[in-house]
Amino acid sequence: MKDTERRILLGRIVGAFGVRGEIKLESWTEPRTAIFNYQPWILRTPAGQESTLKGARGRQSGKHLVAVFPDITDRDVVESMYGTEVYVARSALPPPKADEYYWVDLEGLQVRTVDGVELGRVSHLFSTGSNDVVVVQGDRERMIPFVQPDFVKSVDFEANLVIVDWDPEF
Repeated sequence: MKDTERRILLGRIVGAFGVRGEIKLESWTEPRTAIFNYQPWILRTPAGQESTLKGARGRQSGKHLVAVFPDITDRDVVESMYGTEVYVARSALPPPKADEYYWVDLEGLQVRTVDGVELGRVSHLFSTGSNDVVVVQGDRERMIPFVQPDFVKSVDFEANLVIVDWDPEF
């Protein structure tokens, strides 16, 4: 992986499971177990230390996953990993389907209304449960539902541009 390649946060270590070094893992992939398909992982501790991991495997267990990492068999080691984030290089993921997007690919794109008013750039996205919301930073912060074609009219990666049907005063 190149140092400049974008990374995608896929999950986080949230605790130990049992006494044999199994790891309780929170996954944001869909389905949750798909996180094991995208490796190597870049593990980033809360203190900012990074390491690479290959060969993680696991299973579903309630609202979390139970993971096994190569060479980790000690519960104390796992407990010291609490809060460690699991990233993968963007290139490790398959291409999105038509009219689907990875959030990381949208970040930084310019946002303009259908009438040509510049609103700013995509800062980040988040999910409300009913729909995703794109956060646009410009003269002020705007939160626009990422609903196609109602509010988001087009996404053009070549032009680095998202066109929205949105009142600039809102």
